[in-house]
Amino acid sequence: MDSTILLFLLQDGITNGAIYALLGLALVLVFAVTRVILIPQGEFITYGALTYALLAAGKMPGTALLAVCMGAVAFVFDMIAGRSVLHARMVLRSVAINLVLPLAIWGVTALFAGRDNGVALNFVLAVVIVAPIGLYLYRIAYQPIAHASVLVLLIASVGMHLALQGLGLAFFGPEGLRGPAISAAAITVGPLRFTGQSLGIYAITVALIVGLWLLFGYTLYGKALRATAVNRLGARLVGIRTSLSGQIAFALAAVIGAISGILIAPITTIYYDTGFLIGLKGFVAAIIGGLVSYPLTATAALVVGIVEAFSSFYASNYKEVIVFTLLLPFLVLRSLASPEVEEESD
Repeated sequence: MDSTILLFLLQDGITNGAIYALLGLALVLVFAVTRVILIPQGEFITYGALTYALLAAGKMPGTALLAVCMGAVAFVFDMIAGRSVLHARMVLRSVAINLVLPLAIWGVTALFAGRDNGVALNFVLAVVIVAPIGLYLYRIAYQPIAHASVLVLLIASVGMHLALQGLGLAFFGPEGLRGPAISAAAITVGPLRFTGQSLGIYAITVALIVGLWLLFGYTLYGKALRATAVNRLGARLVGIRTSLSGQIAFALAAVIGAISGILIAPITTIYYDTGFLIGLKGFVAAIIGGLVSYPLTATAALVVGIVEAFSSFYASNYKEVIVFTLLLPFLVLRSLASPEVEEESD
């Protein structure tokens, strides 16, 4: 291997690692706030990528209708859960979030679908369509069992992954799609050529990480999320609605997943089940970070991306095995360091 190939592999690894960093951060955020290991994160990737590709092709994405249906189910759940203390403010809030919002998004999507929209509009519209799906997913599948054990929440995650993957097949079909690059620009630095897509990945990744840092450090909702992550019972005692924190965490995870999918869509063909494997690599980074450390998760994601790039060069048939094998030493070390873990009680 000469230095040029080494640089190419590092560039490819850092590009992939940036995507895995976003996914890892979303997984850590959701687990810290809700104790849910978000296996359906991969479906957010798929939905974002394929929604973006369909919008670029001038077609109406089925995810807009899915958001409407899930919002209606979430509204029914709200009415059943609050039937003993129903009041006008609660009903109006539920109607606005669960019915008006998805219908408005569906209407805007129908208005722009079939037109020759720009990349930026399709990008934003795809994210706006997928984001409420994360919010409704928490309300339907996880909020009713929020106080269950981590194992029960994990089983629910597996079930939702299978359900959303099946819906992806129904909405998008078995054929793969690609989306247009976010920029056709390119620059050359020595032997390396940086496309507008890769530069966009770096810029958007940094922007999202900075945005999350500002959210957690300087906003009321961000501090509420941090408080819920530190101590769920204490957060409830000081008046923080942990259910709202969970909805915000899932909505953020859906936004991050959709953006990640859109960034991947021009690089590789995306199928209805592609996101699962990509999400697992973000999960590897999150596990290495202990599902608690954001900086360590981001660093681990870059390592995962670089290891994957070099594995593709030296042993392409075993690259997935090599990447997932990275988990073993960290799991062994953690099990030796804390052989007995007492689950938090609510």
